[in-house]
Amino acid sequence: MGKYDALVELLVAAIKEGGDVKRDANSIPVGISNRHVHISQPDLDTLFGRGYQLTKMKDLSQPLQYACKETLTICGPKGAIEKVRILGPVRRETQVEILQADCFKLGIAAPVKMSGELRGTPGITLIGPQGSILLMQGVIIAQRHIHMTTKDAACLGVADGDQVAIQVSGHRGGTYTNVAVRANSTSALECHLDTEEANAMNLTATSTITIVK
Repeated sequence: MGKYDALVELLVAAIKEGGDVKRDANSIPVGISNRHVHISQPDLDTLFGRGYQLTKMKDLSQPLQYACKETLTICGPKGAIEKVRILGPVRRETQVEILQADCFKLGIAAPVKMSGELRGTPGITLIGPQGSILLMQGVIIAQRHIHMTTKDAACLGVADGDQVAIQVSGHRGGTYTNVAVRANSTSALECHLDTEEANAMNLTATSTITIVK
């Protein structure tokens, strides 16, 4: 029996016994985000009608978060982008996350910020099927970050609020710095990058990264 055949038998035996194949403890899965909107209930009412409830399309990797069927048009001084997906559940304050290239199309200068850090950010117009809203603030480019539990953080030697570097392997791989650690009791382990960052290093939804220490 060759080494390959022996490995296959071990994998099959593990599955039959209810086991699984352990990944490298330092290998962190990647989640890739396109532009999207987090919305408050009052703004949802204005855009879709009073008392409107979001329609879940699919669950996301982070607990209780999901992509919705509903989309919006976002409008800046120079242009608009249609069919921007809403992510649920509703939030206390509406937030629009865009890509760097979107800034040129929309005609706004969105800063790189962590989710929820909206003070001093530009506004934008949201257009829905039943109305429109001019947000006075709330547009950001999301800072790259890693979600994890506090147990994950302890294993990886980091803490909530840390800024780390990550290593990407492959022909177009490299290092990203200024990656924020977001650790709490409920998050699923995942590094969040936007589509521009992922495309630059040829990352996909099956890719992994490692923290550089």
